Amino acid sequence: MLGRPDGARLYWETSGNPTGRPALYLHGGPGGGLGRGGYRRRFDPDRHLIVGLDQRGCGRSIPWAIDGALDANTTPALIDDLEALREHLAIDAWLIHGVSWGCTLALAYALAHPGRVTALVLTAVTTGGRDEIDWITESVGAVFPEAWHRLAASVPPGTRVIDHYARLLRDPDAAVRRDAADAWDDWESTHISLDPAWQPGPRHSSARERENFAALVTHYWAHDCFLAEPLIDRAGELAQIPGVLIHGRRDISGPAITPWRLHRAWPGSRLEIIEDEGHGGNREMELTTRAIDAFAH
Repeated sequence: MLGRPDGARLYWETSGNPTGRPALYLHGGPGGGLGRGGYRRRFDPDRHLIVGLDQRGCGRSIPWAIDGALDANTTPALIDDLEALREHLAIDAWLIHGVSWGCTLALAYALAHPGRVTALVLTAVTTGGRDEIDWITESVGAVFPEAWHRLAASVPPGTRVIDHYARLLRDPDAAVRRDAADAWDDWESTHISLDPAWQPGPRHSSARERENFAALVTHYWAHDCFLAEPLIDRAGELAQIPGVLIHGRRDISGPAITPWRLHRAWPGSRLEIIEDEGHGGNREMELTTRAIDAFAH
């Protein structure tokens, strides 16, 4: 556990070769956590020192966001957490692999500390832009009108869905928070349902996990991911950092326009579109592994 000045304690782990090339994995969400550690399969353990952490407020890091720690959870705070971990592990620079929200955090970190990043491998690409947030919470309802009607039924006229749910998930009434988290989980499990690997059912099995995840996601999205300006507008600053962008054509939650725009703005990046996959399929992970391996040779 890595202690932070504000009292947060971050769970981190390393595996692979202690003298290998450092590589950091950034999970999705915000609030997804490392889970059972399957991310390690994408790294050659003989070549890499593999680093993972549960981002603040989730997973095995404490306190959880819903335990009074939501306001301290921002993108700048996460970037500072990553720098503190890098310094704690005495790593000069690392390759960063992010998935979904982890792509946004990886990009924000690389822009803040370009000298500490050797390469970026981004899968199921997001950049945290307002257009992406409005798509996944509003516009994609045109594809799933039944589910979106359930989600938006209680939203006052003229209010963004994301702002409404961010408020509900801070309500002092536990029942209100629980119902909002359940509704959010239902929406999350719907808008990924066109993925060929989709499985029906709730995204998070426990009510507490549902509430924590929903609170973090809506907190970040309601604040435009705490980004001072769109990351794509700054992508040209990444010209000295090689990157691979891997994305599924059938990712309805995050259309391919996002990695395409990022690739066009980022000299030195390469874009791979997988025609028959959605938000992080098996083929995408195979290409992710190949890209990471290529940077290690």
